[in-house]
Amino acid sequence: MDSDKKVFTLKEVAEHNNHKDCWLIISGKVYDVTKFLEDHPGGDDVLLSATGKDATDDFEDVGHSDNAREMMDQYYVGEIDASTIPKKVAYTPPKQPHYNQDKTSEFIIKLLQFLVPLAILGLAVAIRFYTKQT
Repeated sequence: MDSDKKVFTLKEVAEHNNHKDCWLIISGKVYDVTKFLEDHPGGDDVLLSATGKDATDDFEDVGHSDNAREMMDQYYVGEIDASTIPKKVAYTPPKQPHYNQDKTSEFIIKLLQFLVPLAILGLAVAIRFYTKQT
């Protein structure tokens, strides 16, 4: 690697996203892995699915060996312009008010949760009492 490193934008790297031309961004570096597609132990689809984005997390999550990391040098083509990669934003779900679909007040629901079992118990006792008399 020389001091005249080629610097690519995310858009430029993202154009290389098929079986005949596949580039990846890993740890701020750009790799042309086209010749490695057929030999990749995880299959070529894994590499192709990592194109057009920063694939560092994908690469690190797999836990590649030191040998695999050393092999990367032969596929190195340049650096990525980090300012062209969108920053990751933590997902925050939208704040929504509690939704009571049938608009029944919570007091009525709690009252029914108490009264319905009581009514069933009363009905069972009444049936038992009535059937004992006959």
